[in-house]
Amino acid sequence: MALFSQKEKRVLAEIDSISQQRWDATALDLDSLANPRFENFKVVFKDTIIVYDRVGVVKADEEIPVTPYNLLQMKDPIKWFYHGQNNLVFNQSSFSNWNSGGNNNIGVIGKINYNLSYKNRKHFLDSNVQLGYGFVSTRGEASRKTEDYINIMTNYGYDIGKNFYLSTGFQFLSQFSAGYNYTLTPSPAFEDRISRFMSPGYVYAGVGVLYNPNENFQVIFRPVNGKFTFVNDPYLQKAGKYGLEKDGQSIRSELGALVNVLYRINLFKDINLVNQVNFFSNYANHFERVDILYNGTLNFKFNKFITTVISLDLLYDHDQMQKLQLKQTLGIGFSYNLGFEIKEKNKKMIKPFIAR
Repeated sequence: MALFSQKEKRVLAEIDSISQQRWDATALDLDSLANPRFENFKVVFKDTIIVYDRVGVVKADEEIPVTPYNLLQMKDPIKWFYHGQNNLVFNQSSFSNWNSGGNNNIGVIGKINYNLSYKNRKHFLDSNVQLGYGFVSTRGEASRKTEDYINIMTNYGYDIGKNFYLSTGFQFLSQFSAGYNYTLTPSPAFEDRISRFMSPGYVYAGVGVLYNPNENFQVIFRPVNGKFTFVNDPYLQKAGKYGLEKDGQSIRSELGALVNVLYRINLFKDINLVNQVNFFSNYANHFERVDILYNGTLNFKFNKFITTVISLDLLYDHDQMQKLQLKQTLGIGFSYNLGFEIKEKNKKMIKPFIAR
């Protein structure tokens, strides 16, 4: 009997141990409140936009596209895109007891080109601002400007498929300061001016179709387009000047068709040629006389900051002058690109544009 009773006690102790383990597993551990553990929650402010790795950013040294093609191909509902190109060119010559002769001179040309685009489903808005101004100062002569232009463009499009878009937009062209004919007036006074801001100024506005098959090629055709020529300076409001039909006229309005072609050719690595040509024909007055405006820019890129730019501008407008107008510039200087900004982990990265 004593032996069996000892064995029975061991069985009861084993049963009690199993019951205790089950109780410990299911009961609330109140002692754990003495050592609390804090979880790390990410807190953001209201209306904060978080950009994750799903958006790719190109390298800073890659070429910036001349058309919004990359933006238009994105499937995300809303996308913003912007970049800026800044160029500064210096020219300087100095002479001392030089047998061949020469005058000391210094020249500066500054140019900026900024683009801002927006896309929402099938809608997009593309805006571009191009500004340039330059002058040369020669010893013994008044400073003369060598570059002066304002070019602002905005275009709205609606995607109708196969890289075609219903399009409407406008373009504004003018200059900053007064211009002179230095051949006729080597030391001009203000009364010798032949142009100034908004004299002339041009505004193009119309509706049509845009075709953009890749980032280096774009065609805009607007069968209904208005061309408005402004001459706000009374001194320059003379018949025949800038196409004015009578003295004292400040605005000339034309209705016609416009074709704009933009095409970049990559000749070699870091060498490209950007071509832009504008055709306009007036429906009401000599439809066959087409106004032609061409700009060609040859870019040589030595590194991220040093570039050489050769530009050629051609203009033919029968109403202004029955001759081909030509302007050519060459410059070597500094270039700096400013682009889409992403903030991640308190680090700022500046990239030219967004692309998949």
